[in-house]
Amino acid sequence: MKFLIAPTRERGGHRQRAWLLAALLGWAGLVGALELTPEEAAGRRLYREGLGAGDTPVEARVGSAGTAMPASVLPCAGCHGSDGRGRPEGAVRPPEITWRRLTTARPAYDAAGLARALGEGLDPAGERLDPAMPRFVMSWRDLANLGAYLKRLEEDRDPGLHETRLRLGTLLPSAGPLAAAGKIVGALLQAALDELNQAGGIHGRSLELVIADPGPDRASAEAALAGLLDGGEVFALLAPLAPALEARYGTLLAPRGVPLVGPLPGPDGEEGPLVFAPLPGLREQLFALAGFAAGESPPGESPALIAYPPEAARQAEALAARLRAHGWKRVRLFDYGAAQADGEAPLTADLEVLFFLGAGEALLALGRALDGAGLAPRLYASAQQAAGAALRLPPAFSGRLFLAYPLLPADVTPAGAQALEALRLRAGLDAQQPALQIGAYSATLLLAEGLKRAGRDASRERLLRELENLHALHTGVTPPLGFGPGRRVGAAGAHIVGVDLAAGRFVPTGRYVRVEP
Repeated sequence: MKFLIAPTRERGGHRQRAWLLAALLGWAGLVGALELTPEEAAGRRLYREGLGAGDTPVEARVGSAGTAMPASVLPCAGCHGSDGRGRPEGAVRPPEITWRRLTTARPAYDAAGLARALGEGLDPAGERLDPAMPRFVMSWRDLANLGAYLKRLEEDRDPGLHETRLRLGTLLPSAGPLAAAGKIVGALLQAALDELNQAGGIHGRSLELVIADPGPDRASAEAALAGLLDGGEVFALLAPLAPALEARYGTLLAPRGVPLVGPLPGPDGEEGPLVFAPLPGLREQLFALAGFAAGESPPGESPALIAYPPEAARQAEALAARLRAHGWKRVRLFDYGAAQADGEAPLTADLEVLFFLGAGEALLALGRALDGAGLAPRLYASAQQAAGAALRLPPAFSGRLFLAYPLLPADVTPAGAQALEALRLRAGLDAQQPALQIGAYSATLLLAEGLKRAGRDASRERLLRELENLHALHTGVTPPLGFGPGRRVGAAGAHIVGVDLAAGRFVPTGRYVRVEP
């Protein structure tokens, strides 16, 4: 098995300094980025999307009858490609329309010739163009913008997108506590891409994987990401494993517009529009618990306590706002880290509901303190944080502890299990860390679907648009995935599971609570 490795360090100090400088400057002025004037940017939008700069929409007229329709239905890039080189479809063979080609044609095009071709369907010699070519009705401003952009068109190609291949990047640790997880994710991703390539790739392009090691901390991870984007020339990022960058990806990728598919969303769920997460993070799981709890016990005047460690203050505040939206009038925040130092305790006789954030051992200590005071409120926590300690809580909490799970075995269909097992065999993996494998696999399926829908003339913008408009994608290993404006978590919800302490087992409630943005 071979990986294309993009190292975090180069032998030449010049390249390393360039990466670090890009990171330190907030990723401004990045190497190789095409800078467009406002007019050229407006022309790019018109070329790719058929949308003009003014209030009057651009119109396309088709056929001998001149049937009118919005130009957004027939943008230039739809036939001529995002690179302007033309994409033959059936009997229609759109010509190359890069400015270099137009100005070296015989006779050559100029601004007036371009206007005549677009508006009348005639070339500079007065010969009629192919009847499949629409005639466009647009303002002089839009025409000038389009001409300005055509002069830059050949320069404007998203990195990593080539005629016969498409490069994807990821961050996977090769040393430290996450090295084993990085090896699993890397092997599974490569196996999935190999399988796609053996089936012909996507729109005739094979998929390549470029891997960079994020190193031990945030500074090294940011430098690795900068190097991956600069030197690795990748079109999109797939399933990176770099906890130091959680909640930072959106900020770091925004200047480039690089899509990222795969990680759990950041703790605050604020990764931004470029990051598409198949599965819910902690924020969505807590919100699902809030919805479930509201249905179990009408909030009204019953108090709700949120216990959290200092580093989870923002998550606790977001959960408090969600609980109030569900009708809780009395919500108390309890920083048990600070309280432990002050000797404060949250034990009040009217405590009925407690939401817990933090490590399982802290939940266990809090549960024992509550039990010692004769209290047994309903407890709600994320399984990813508390499942390991749940079965050791005092017996009084039996049937009163509820955990949120992003996935349950029931989410995996027989076909999905078979496909995942085939990938494991290809990658030489066993069934260890199944949630990690499912996360990487579902991310690959999601990105592949987005690329298929983006078409042969894919761009980062088009990929983002197609992912945003994707609904009910059945992966076979997760709940159906769907996105939308402002929604970047595919399975935005969680399964709620109860705990039977007497029997020492987890008991699904049969409830999957969806979370709205």
